[in-house]
Amino acid sequence: MDFQAFFSEPKVWVALAILTFFALAGRAIWGFATRTLDQRGEIIRAELDEASALRAEAEAMLLEASVRRDAALKESAELLASARTEAARLTEDARIEAAANAKRREKMALDRISAAEKAAVTDVRNQAAAIATHAAETIIRDGLPPAAATGLVRSAIDALPKALAAQ
Repeated sequence: MDFQAFFSEPKVWVALAILTFFALAGRAIWGFATRTLDQRGEIIRAELDEASALRAEAEAMLLEASVRRDAALKESAELLASARTEAARLTEDARIEAAANAKRREKMALDRISAAEKAAVTDVRNQAAAIATHAAETIIRDGLPPAAATGLVRSAIDALPKALAAQ
């Protein structure tokens, strides 16, 4: 191989120039490239750390929300059971009170009926007594001799304490 012909080729000089450039500037370029990649790696690492922290915080919030939801469900179940118990108690109280009211009204009605019966019996007795008195007065005045009338009045007066005691 002829060195002169080799070095007379422009391709060789371009290749030598590129090699020389990379030999002289390669270290600086390599350092710049590694620093840039390292910085980018640090940024990515920081973002991953932040994402991991955010995930842990979100999981903690999810767990807390789940605990609060479970507590709320338990409390609502307790409130519902308490409300059902209270409703049953109020229903039973209302039934007992309604039964007591019905008995009280029934007793009042029976008392009124009894009072009305007594009043009716008293009215009938009074009317019967008035009719009997009027009939007796008429019979005594018109048809009885005065001596028999006096005896009848005395026997009625003697029977009066027994009749009053019977009532």
